[in-house]
Amino acid sequence: MINVTKTYLPSKEKYQKYVDEIYANGWITNNGPMVRELEQRLKKYLGVKNIVLVANGTMALEVAYKILDIKDYAITTPFSFVATTSSLVANGIKTIFADIDPNTLNINPKNIEKVITQSASAIVPVHVFGNACEVEEIGRIAKNNNLKVIYDAAHAFDVKYKGKSILNYGDISILSFHATKLFHTIEGGALIVNDDSLAQKVRNFINFGIDNTGAISNLGINAKMNEFEAAMGLCMLDEMEVIKTKRKSLYDTYLGELDGIVKFQKQNKNSSSNYSYFPVIFQNESEMIKVQKALNDLDIFPRRYFYPSLDTLSYIKPEQFMPNSRGVASKILCLPLYPELKEEEQRKIIKTVREFL
Repeated sequence: MINVTKTYLPSKEKYQKYVDEIYANGWITNNGPMVRELEQRLKKYLGVKNIVLVANGTMALEVAYKILDIKDYAITTPFSFVATTSSLVANGIKTIFADIDPNTLNINPKNIEKVITQSASAIVPVHVFGNACEVEEIGRIAKNNNLKVIYDAAHAFDVKYKGKSILNYGDISILSFHATKLFHTIEGGALIVNDDSLAQKVRNFINFGIDNTGAISNLGINAKMNEFEAAMGLCMLDEMEVIKTKRKSLYDTYLGELDGIVKFQKQNKNSSSNYSYFPVIFQNESEMIKVQKALNDLDIFPRRYFYPSLDTLSYIKPEQFMPNSRGVASKILCLPLYPELKEEEQRKIIKTVREFL
């Protein structure tokens, strides 16, 4: 069976060395040495000022809302994984959607300006499939309207914009390190914060509000990453260049073989790619379903990602209609892409797509 993705696992021997070290020192959580080492290595690797590791990407979003005191309404995209919207709703923040650009699949800044209200306190854009948003235009809009910007960069690990990390834009950017991601820590996530004092507030908040003196200085929760997860991250970081090279080769093959047959996501010309996903857009939903079924019959399982458009969720009130997002969501598939995907398996996928189109 070929799924849309497969978790990359480093050698058991490499991971075991870190596990042995954890057993030897007995420190398994509460900002242990491996969490601290991973933070330092990720800062250097990604080119960011402050990174705080947390339990998962959804929690990273929720922490960002609390730290930036986001209330009332936030403007976000309807084309994303459900956590982008559900994390807002779960924290009592009402959602205003701004429709996407159907080519880039990212939130359209022009649509953001159309829906800004006095009650809006933040913009929560998503770098969809790692494709950089129009960060400079979004920054201008936010500044002119006194809005905070929290980037859901769950897919944007190691993406560069004009040669520098895309994670440095906005007030806070968050990453997901879920097992299906390009870089993972089994479960996990991170907040990237440029402001040092804000980063310290994040550290206090994820540790029950306890500051580095041991005092409970403010409200907090428990959102810490543990040592076993950090150990996986250290293993993964050692192998990132090999992982990206394999992904790029598969990505380029899809691109060359399916050009002119399906529509591709339009990439930001100032952005690099991390080759984490390969979405293809069909002419209509019936065409997409036909190809999906043909692949499923061969035990190949691409994913309707993202589906459905989030403006259709039952808990979004008032109802909002986002035609571009709904249109794309109805006819998009992410094809299997992971380092262990064999050449003959990819050829079978490509052959099936071409035959049915």
